[in-house]
Amino acid sequence: MSPALRWAAGVAAGVAGLAAIATAAWLLVPPRSAPPDRLTLTPVAFTALAGWEGDDHAAALRAFLASCGRAAAMPADQAFGRDGRVGTAGAWAAVCRAAEAVLDDGARAFFETAFRPLAVANNRVREGLFTGYYEPDLRGSLTPDGAHRVPLYRRPRDLVRVDLGRFREQWRGERIAGRVVDGALEPYPDRAAIDAGALAGQGLELAWVDDPIAAFFLHIQGSGRVLLPDGAVLRVGYAAQNGQPYLAIGRELIARGALRRDEVSLQSIRAWLAAHPDEAEAVMARNRSYVFFRALTEPGPVGAAAVVLTPGRSLAVDLRYLPLGAPLWLETTLPGATPEAPEQDFRRLMVAQDTGGAIRGPVRGDIFFGNGAEAEAVAGVLKSPGRYYILVPTTAAAALGE
Repeated sequence: MSPALRWAAGVAAGVAGLAAIATAAWLLVPPRSAPPDRLTLTPVAFTALAGWEGDDHAAALRAFLASCGRAAAMPADQAFGRDGRVGTAGAWAAVCRAAEAVLDDGARAFFETAFRPLAVANNRVREGLFTGYYEPDLRGSLTPDGAHRVPLYRRPRDLVRVDLGRFREQWRGERIAGRVVDGALEPYPDRAAIDAGALAGQGLELAWVDDPIAAFFLHIQGSGRVLLPDGAVLRVGYAAQNGQPYLAIGRELIARGALRRDEVSLQSIRAWLAAHPDEAEAVMARNRSYVFFRALTEPGPVGAAAVVLTPGRSLAVDLRYLPLGAPLWLETTLPGATPEAPEQDFRRLMVAQDTGGAIRGPVRGDIFFGNGAEAEAVAGVLKSPGRYYILVPTTAAAALGE
C-alpha cells in the first residue's frame, strides 16, 4: 500500500466515464466571468517536477504500457489528441514499442529519455481541482425480490451515441446521445423518467440492488461490484450514458441550505439523502444524467481507454484537452487522517485512462483509488487544488509548447 493511501485507514468510511465519473466534483462551479477554457502548454525540465526522483517509475511504466494499444491501432499520421499538439499516433506508438523492452530498474531513465514534460494550464492558470473515485460494493440480486427492487440497466437498444467530431472538425471531442423518433434524434429520457419506469418491460435489467442511494452513487463512480446472496460477485462497468447533462447534487444541497460548502463530501451527501427519504428522490433527480452498465469479465473496472484501471495510477481527464494514454505527472495533496492532521503530498506519474461527466477543463483530474473502504474514504473527501504536467514523446517535442 502506498503512503498516500495509508492515511485512509483512520478516516471515517463513507462512499463514479470510466469511466466513467467523478465522486468529489460536487462543488466545481466555474466563475461566471471566467474566459473560455483554453489549454496552454509550456515546456519544462524534469527537475521542475517536484518529487519526480522518488516515484515508483516501474509501476507507472506498467500502467502506461496497458494503454499502448490505442496508439498502435491508429493511423500513424493521425493526431494523438484533439488538436495534434502532443504529436501523432505514430510518435506515441514508437515510444510504446521502446517501452516494451524496458526493465523495471530502467523505467525512470526511459521516461526521461523518451519524453519531455510540458506544464499544463488553463489560459496559463496552472492550478485546478483534483478529486477521487473508486469501485463501490453494493448488495444485489440477479432477480428482483422484496429486498432488491432497484434496477441496474443495460444499454438500451434504441440509444444512439453521436460523435459530433465526425460531422464538424470544430466539434471534435464532443458527443451527444439520444434516440431516433420519426427520423429525428431526440433527447433520451432523463433520470426521473427512467426511475419512474420509462425503460421497464424491455428486459434491460442487469441486476437489482437494495438501495437507491447506493445505485445513484454507482452511476457517478461508473463501475462497481454487486455482492450477490450466494456469495458470488457481479462486477459491472460503464456501458453508456443517456446524453442528459450531469449536475453535481452537492450544489443543490448547498442552494437548499441543507449543507454548507465546506462540509460537502460524498459521505455527507449520502448521509443527508439517507436521513431525508422524502426529499432524496427529487434531489437525485436533479442530476438528469443516467448511466447504463455491462457485466465485466475483467479483473477490475475498465476505463474509457478500454483497459483495466490501476489504483493510484489511473487518472480521469477531460478528453477535449488531453488524450487517453498520456502520462501525466500529478502534484496535489490528500487531506490528513483527522481535521487537525496536515495534508499529505500526492506526487506521482499517472496515466490518462478514463473520463467522466464532471471532469471538465484543461486542469481537472479524478484519481482512481481502487476498491474497498480505504479507497472509499479517500475518494469521498478528496477535493484538492493541484497541477499536472503531460509527458510527450521527445520526437514530437519540437512542435509543442507555447
